[in-house]
Amino acid sequence: MISPNSTDSSSQLAQGFKPRHVTMLSIAGIIGAGLFVGSGHAIAAAGPAVLLAYLFSGLLVVLVMRMLGEMAVANPDTGSFSTYADQAIGRWAGFTIGWLYWWFWVLVIPIEALAAGHVLNQWFPQVDAWLFALGSIIALVVTNLFSVSKYGEFEFWFAMAKVVAIIGFIGVGFAVLMGWIPDREVSGLSGLMAEHGGFAPNGLSAVVGAFITIMFSFIGTEAVTIAAAESNDPSRNIAKATRSVIWRIGVFYLLSIFVVISVVPWNDPLLASVGSYQRALEIMNIPHAKFMVDIVVLIAVASCMNSSIYIASRMLYSLGRRGDAPKMLKATSSEGVPRAAVIASTVIGASITVWSYFMPAGLFQFLLASSGAIALLVYLAIAVSQLRMRRILQQRNVELTFRMWLFPWLTWLVIVFICAALAVMMITPEHRTEVTTTIGLALAISFIGLVTSRHPAPAARVTSVG
Repeated sequence: MISPNSTDSSSQLAQGFKPRHVTMLSIAGIIGAGLFVGSGHAIAAAGPAVLLAYLFSGLLVVLVMRMLGEMAVANPDTGSFSTYADQAIGRWAGFTIGWLYWWFWVLVIPIEALAAGHVLNQWFPQVDAWLFALGSIIALVVTNLFSVSKYGEFEFWFAMAKVVAIIGFIGVGFAVLMGWIPDREVSGLSGLMAEHGGFAPNGLSAVVGAFITIMFSFIGTEAVTIAAAESNDPSRNIAKATRSVIWRIGVFYLLSIFVVISVVPWNDPLLASVGSYQRALEIMNIPHAKFMVDIVVLIAVASCMNSSIYIASRMLYSLGRRGDAPKMLKATSSEGVPRAAVIASTVIGASITVWSYFMPAGLFQFLLASSGAIALLVYLAIAVSQLRMRRILQQRNVELTFRMWLFPWLTWLVIVFICAALAVMMITPEHRTEVTTTIGLALAISFIGLVTSRHPAPAARVTSVG
């Protein structure tokens, strides 16, 4: 096995993640405000049938992670699926998916920073929200600049706080639903469905729309394969994290959303505006619900922003290592941190954050739309790569200790499903702009990738696996 981190000591990453860091990152590292607040929009659109959207989204993620896990366990790499697309499909594919993924996480930085700025501005209205947003980015980039172990430690505690909050919410919710807490009566799911139009009040088309929205909150699960490459035993950590995906999705998403829709009527006018967790706590008569949720949201967005900087910088570093980005971006500090990649990603994210307060609203929405379907394109690239990589690994007699289930049938099923989802987005008015903008961006990057792939690859470029 050839690792991209095995040559040139001036561009090696440190293996500073401890097993507990990787474990906690895999459990809750990328849970942002989408679960605590944004899920309210999906519930308001689809009603209780949003559970189906979460179930199918979760199933897709489980299958994609299994495919990615097969490749990553066999050949751990900081570039993860971008490197595997490079090796299995072609340099242009790795180039395209790597830059798309980097762009996605660069855009997540302002999204989470704006959320943090909004919360802090509510507490301290005398300070402009954009200053809080910018300050939060500056504070968090520091954890990414010095050593990966410091980032891992910050994320460990951020993720732990989110886990405690989610489990606490589920526990309180079930206690109220079971009638164990006095003076806090709720109707329950069956009662709410009977009173508010049944399980799928807006039809299956609304469930499909919710599925597309939910996919945005699931992306990032695959980032554990990027982080694990900076641990002492990446193959073992990747396998462990991949196996845990099923219960993570089951507990953190399905159970918590079940609690929400069992407590809050899907057509509650405040559900989408204040968020699912806050509205559920308010109906359960939990004191200081807004303040508690604001604290959790602030922690969640800080964590997600921190992870965004980390993920974007590592993908940019990997692109630099493979000659698909300026070579200065592959340089690392004495602590093994790709500081140039960290700074470049952060500066662009911070610039968009500040500009978002002053640029026309339509322009910022256009930038966000350009990332709307990237999750599905990344998953499609992973599936196609695994389909081809299995044959490559077998030809090289690489022993696969972690395999995709029912290969190649489930892999093909995922490919067909993702293509169908993209087609549905294309014909759905509210999602057409997202998919066309993203595909347009992907085609432009692919063209650049095809042109650059004609040039000789640098000596440090990884071209083999196994």
